[in-house]
Amino acid sequence: MTKETWRFIDTGFQSPSYNMALDEALLDWNSEEKIPPTIRFYGWNPPTLSVGYFQKVEKEINMAAVKEFGLGFVRRPTGGRGVLHEHELTYSVIVSEDHPEMPASVTEAYRVISEGILQGFRNLGLDAYFAVPRTDEEKAALKNPRSSVCFDAPSWYELVVEGRKVAGSAQTRQKGVILQHGSILLDLDEDKLFSLFNYPSDRVKERMQKAFKNKAVAINEISSRRIELEEAKEAFKKGFEEGLNITLEEYTLSDEEDAFVRKLAKERYESDDWNFKR
Repeated sequence: MTKETWRFIDTGFQSPSYNMALDEALLDWNSEEKIPPTIRFYGWNPPTLSVGYFQKVEKEINMAAVKEFGLGFVRRPTGGRGVLHEHELTYSVIVSEDHPEMPASVTEAYRVISEGILQGFRNLGLDAYFAVPRTDEEKAALKNPRSSVCFDAPSWYELVVEGRKVAGSAQTRQKGVILQHGSILLDLDEDKLFSLFNYPSDRVKERMQKAFKNKAVAINEISSRRIELEEAKEAFKKGFEEGLNITLEEYTLSDEEDAFVRKLAKERYESDDWNFKR
């Protein structure tokens, strides 16, 4: 049986506004049937704090610390918590909701797409697996995560290694298209991460940071050898091909497509109305 060919785009390190604008543009182009299903890899220049679509910036985010560290800042079109994009491989998957391999349920589609990430971890020699919330307490925590930090909040079909979360993903469905994007951590500066959020007291911050160590981990903390970005890209590109049973064909945006993305980045993702609206 011939494998379906999906598009693969590696845009390298881009600004926060460009990264979010391109994910949105790919969703639009797929809904208009201009492009096939697409997987994209990217990085962030400068390192950036992204917040979920529904997060209240004033209440949850320490913007003084964001500025102090010279970080970019952007609101994602997807839900979820705050993510520090620094030492990581970021991915996005754009595929039609009515694709024959995509289940109708959000959580099941998340599992199918995440098979590619699961295989990527295994290609790096890490024994990753899906953890599913089982207790009523875990399920309740899904609806009301106590933390503003993405890697601290539980989700369905969590990708874990040695019991700790190794990838954080978020999904939105618009115009009949699924956009899932997420972070695969290579390294993590916990002190920097935890300084970017507001807490009721220093004691609460300390307690949450201490608990976080048992919940999340970066690849290079658990790998027997150091994994650099290029090796990770190779492993996860192959992982998506294996996990989704597809062939990936490399693609570069045309000048016209790139200009469209830059215009959208400026008009939406660089605007205070969008980034600070809630």
